[in-house]
Order: sequence, then structure tokens, then C-alpha cells
Amino acid sequence: MTTFEGIWVPLVTPFRQGKLDLYSAQQLAVSLSSAGIHGLVVCGTTGEAATLNEHEQDKLLCGVMEAVQGRCPVAMGISGSDTRAVAEKISHLNALQPAAFLVSSPSYVRPSQEGLRLHFEAVAAAADSPVILYNIPSRTGVNIEPSTVIALERQPNILAIKECGGNLAQTMELVHHSSLKILCGDDAMLFNTLCLGAHGAISAAAHIRTDLFVRLFELVRAGQIERARTLFKQLLPVIQLLFSEPNPGPVKAALALQGHIQDELRLPMTPMSAVGRVKLARALDELMALPFAMKIEKSEFSVSSKASGKSRQLGLVR
Repeated sequence: MTTFEGIWVPLVTPFRQGKLDLYSAQQLAVSLSSAGIHGLVVCGTTGEAATLNEHEQDKLLCGVMEAVQGRCPVAMGISGSDTRAVAEKISHLNALQPAAFLVSSPSYVRPSQEGLRLHFEAVAAAADSPVILYNIPSRTGVNIEPSTVIALERQPNILAIKECGGNLAQTMELVHHSSLKILCGDDAMLFNTLCLGAHGAISAAAHIRTDLFVRLFELVRAGQIERARTLFKQLLPVIQLLFSEPNPGPVKAALALQGHIQDELRLPMTPMSAVGRVKLARALDELMALPFAMKIEKSEFSVSSKASGKSRQLGLVR
């Protein structure tokens, strides 16, 4: 069973002259898995899934799973406003055996909390793999309330939630009252969310200096809050620039500057502005100059997990 903890990366979808660049996607997936990430998500928001047809989505999932060869789990992003269509899509993808399905709330239709509960129950019933709920009200128009999340825990294969509500109070409520794994989906709130007791993140910014994001997670888990705070302050300027324009434009610009992919998106998404690229390049130079982060040693775990949880409550960045 996949453990939904640590730093997961929602993989960008590389394009070349308008077509899916599977080779670059596979190379990027191998690089990220080698850098110590705990999981990958394909066809998420960052992966521009809305612009990929069904064949491209299947091809991308299979290609990435083949490339990483089990070094890390690979989850599949799923979205849609028609419950029946989402369930049918999952039934089709079951044959490919992704590690999980990351399923967002129905967008545009703005269902009630009861509608959300029934939607996710139908999705879970169709899925052979675990389900990660995806709460991103800024895109879907509806928030999955903590009471709905807790009600969904009765479904045995709903195991985690990617929380992008931008509300630390809601995150704290989930941490304290939900049995699901809580994954931060707002990179600017990553340190604070981990300090509150979240189990990890699905982080688009972790495409860049993945080792440092993994190190941040390990430091917080070890109760090394001041060291984690210092590291996060070093990461924050790049994180802010990566979300200064619509995602994934800046992330693709950063990866292109590093020679990993072409700086190409599908409309209606557009590349990062020239002004933004100049600022990003400068910030990337500073970030890339930081020493490579070695894996945290057991000797650095100076507090028990219970004490670590208490420390996290005192570590918020303001």
C-alpha cells in the first residue's frame, strides 16, 4: 500500500511543437525520482490535463510509470463535473494500475456538500486504487468542508486529501479531526502546513531543487523547526515567483531555463512573461547555488514524534 506522505510532485506535461513530448516527461520523472521525491502525479492542474485528450493522458501515465520503474508511486489526476463520466474514466484507467487517483471537486456546477459526498463516494466505488481528494475551491468554486471530508473517511479507499483551500484553520481542523493523510497543495504555505502536522505536500515548486523540498519535510518531521524555517526562507523567493503568473507557466519557464523541457504550453495557458523570466532566472541562480541537501540522518531526530508535534505548533512563518 502506498504511503501518502512526503513530497510529491505534480509533473508538468512537456510539449514540443504542439505535441506531447513523452521523452522529456520520462527524463524529468527519472530525475525527480532520483532526487528523493516520495511520489509523482501526472495529469494534474500543473500537468495541463484539461488540454490533453484521453489518448495523451493514457500515454503519459504509462510512459511515466515505465520510466520510474517503481522508484516512486505515480498517481493519476482526474477531474470532471459529471459524476458518471468521472467514474467511467476511472473504470477505464483501473487497468493501468496507478498508485492512486487524485480527484478534484466538480468545477463550475458548485454542488452542495451532500452532492460532493455522493460524488466522491461514487468515484471511490469505481476506483481499484486509493483516492486522494483534491480541495481547490479557487478553481472549482466549492470548498470541501471538514465535516464532508470526515464523512468520506468511511470509504475504505479514500486515504488522503490535497488541501489547497488557503485556510490554515481548516487545515488544522483536518489534522486534528480527520484520519486522512493531509497533503499541502499551496506551496507558499508549505512550512506552516507541515508545522501544523500535515503529512506532506503535492508541490509544483518542488520541480526545482527537489532535494531541498525533501530536506524541508525531513527537518520538520524531525522537529528541527528553526533549521526548517531557515531553509524555507531560502526557498520562498522562488516559490513566490513560480506562482506570480498562472501555473504552470513559471514552472515550465524554470525547467526550460535549466534545459529540461521546451518552454511551451497549450492555450489558453501561455508562457511566463519576459519580465517574469528575468526575475525568475536571477532567483534560480541564487537557489541553485545552495549546497546539495543530504538525506537527514537518524541522529538528527532529537525529539520524539509526540514532542515534534508540539514543536510544530510554535514554528509558523509570518
